[in-house]
Amino acid sequence: MPRNFSRHAGRCALAAMVKAPRSGEVKTRLVPPLQADEACVLSACFVRDIMTNFLTVSERAPADCFAAYTPPGSEALFRELLPPRIRMLPPRSVGLGNSLPDAVEDLVAQGYDGACLVNADSPTLPTAILVDAITRLRAPGDRVVLGPATDGGYYLIGLKRPHRPLFQGIAWSTERVYAQTLERAALLGLEVVTLPAWYDVDDAASFNWLCRELLGGQRPPACMQEGYAAPHTRDCLRGLIAAGAERLGQVPARPEPVAR
Repeated sequence: MPRNFSRHAGRCALAAMVKAPRSGEVKTRLVPPLQADEACVLSACFVRDIMTNFLTVSERAPADCFAAYTPPGSEALFRELLPPRIRMLPPRSVGLGNSLPDAVEDLVAQGYDGACLVNADSPTLPTAILVDAITRLRAPGDRVVLGPATDGGYYLIGLKRPHRPLFQGIAWSTERVYAQTLERAALLGLEVVTLPAWYDVDDAASFNWLCRELLGGQRPPACMQEGYAAPHTRDCLRGLIAAGAERLGQVPARPEPVAR
């Protein structure tokens, strides 16, 4: 079918890069303060909240929602975890440097005008930021939309074409990812649209901020907007704290509830 006549023309794909929540395989940097099984449950709650947030975004912007999952063969797990409106995007490669452009390529091949890929580490990412990312990406012309993470990476990348060189020579999982991506974009002559900063939850310090945001109403440093309510994650945190507050460092045993 010619691209101009695709039923997805004029729409973007919004895809979360999700890893199957299996104990000992996800959120390993949160062990400790959490135990492996607890980190697994928390990871599943992240995914559920992110996808629920995506569905809210799709009501405000022309976007369809995807779970770009890994590893191969884990689709059934996500089908049990996620709403039926979430579509599955199977993996083709290992490693972010390949899986990110693969996902853009596969989604654009389906007829979408572009794709915004989001990490699975930011369950409170504001809905308004996601809507803005889609709006910016859909504007005429080619560009890369980037959401910088406070740890030096990025929580979102939006593209209309795969631009594979953008992902080459990047020191993945380091604080240099965002800066190196900007350098690659400049070499490719790509306009960069920068979204507000947000934080990833991937270590004890960021876990502490997640608790303070969702249970104590404290906005994380460098994050200027109110976060998404993330109800599944919030309830999970309450259960974890009730079960073992002494293991969770600076998190108060009885944080003040947040009205959302």
